[in-house]
Amino acid sequence: MIRSLRLAAAVPALLLLLGSPRAASGFDLPRTREVRLPNGALVILAEKHDIPMIAFRAILRCGGLADAPGKEGEAAITVGLLRKGAGKRTAQEIAALVDGLGADLDTGAGLEHSYIAGEFMSRDQGVMLDLLADLLRRPAFPQEEFEKLKSQTIDGIKADKDDPRNVIGEYGYAFLYGDHPYGRPVDGDEATNRGLTRDDVLRYYRENYGGDRLILSVVGDFSAPTMETRIRAKFSDWAKAPGPAPQAPPVTRGAGHRVLLVDKPDATQTYFWLATIGVARSDPDRVALDIANTAYGGRYTSILNTALRIEGGLTYGAAIRGPRYTQAGPLAVISYTKTETTGKAVDLALETLESVRRAGIDSTALVATKTFMVGQFPPRLETEDQIAGSLADLAFYGLEKEELEHYTDRVLATRPEEVKRVLERVYPPSEDITYVFVGKAAAIRSVVRKYGPVTEVPITDPMLSRLEPAAKR
Repeated sequence: MIRSLRLAAAVPALLLLLGSPRAASGFDLPRTREVRLPNGALVILAEKHDIPMIAFRAILRCGGLADAPGKEGEAAITVGLLRKGAGKRTAQEIAALVDGLGADLDTGAGLEHSYIAGEFMSRDQGVMLDLLADLLRRPAFPQEEFEKLKSQTIDGIKADKDDPRNVIGEYGYAFLYGDHPYGRPVDGDEATNRGLTRDDVLRYYRENYGGDRLILSVVGDFSAPTMETRIRAKFSDWAKAPGPAPQAPPVTRGAGHRVLLVDKPDATQTYFWLATIGVARSDPDRVALDIANTAYGGRYTSILNTALRIEGGLTYGAAIRGPRYTQAGPLAVISYTKTETTGKAVDLALETLESVRRAGIDSTALVATKTFMVGQFPPRLETEDQIAGSLADLAFYGLEKEELEHYTDRVLATRPEEVKRVLERVYPPSEDITYVFVGKAAAIRSVVRKYGPVTEVPITDPMLSRLEPAAKR
């Protein structure tokens, strides 16, 4: 009761703060210098001299979208092998060089791009740029390293199934998107990886790596003109990829009211993923939707977590997630509960979702949410690697730097009616929801049937071989 009274007393002051022009809290990122190389590569340079560190993020426009059908995992294996031998260095020599410099080097693949990220002392920029050029332009793809990484990938996919939190999203994407490229897991499954050959990797690299596909963001303690000269020398003559970058086709919201039940016989809990098609990265209502998502399921005291965890005692955590891509990503409620409370937890989640969709979010919750977001956002852009990654991301999606610099201003300026409108537009009615459950099918099969027609698959089987036919029907 005392806590409630304190919150009520604080609300008028918060409203005054949020309504004042002095509440604007935009901040400045380091000044950037953008360079377009003759081959089409985009280079973004930002000097930041507070510490003697440099970070880079190199993005290639390809990723899982460019995987050949039936060869899902090509992008991930290809970019993973870049560190396993390039130029005159072996995998061991690359690792020894990076470790010896106290540097970091990472690679990965997403739905729409592959990347290399690194961080190092500014004094080592010459050798690290040499290494980056070797990784991107002169990878060796040793047969032995290919076989080793493929085996590790397959083992990792199998191991991930021990914890449903690791895989429920991939099952969700595949079931929600069907034959759309977003439905194909970037890492593939056991069967698609087992079928990959080194020739597949070589073909993927030849078709998708090139100067015109590159976005290179570099942030830190360097001279921009000098860095530009070095990068031009390393990458200006890198040939273009032979074809255009892959593009995801538009996404339309399909029929929901479908259930995927992934049987894990030894499970003592049910993990659930309740989803619809959300919005794209550039959606005009993206800030209002961020506010709605944070209030509904994006913090400990969110509406969803309060209902399921704090008051209901049905879970240790519940959230809503809405990743965004060139085309619309999913919007999903994610949680877990004891097997015997599966129906109760899902029904309560649906109840909160429908209530928010119909009634919106009250002003007190909106004020608290905005304050939380304004406080949480700046620490995401403090370090060189955070800034380098964010600038590369903006360039990839065709957004301007002010997207970040004035994000908190736009949060504060968003009106309640804008949040209400985006909730009505994006949050789904129950008949438009696609359900994914991972748990003990024998115990929950009869419970989940009430949410729609059920497709059941064993978790031990390769995901794509069992899901694609069902998802396409």
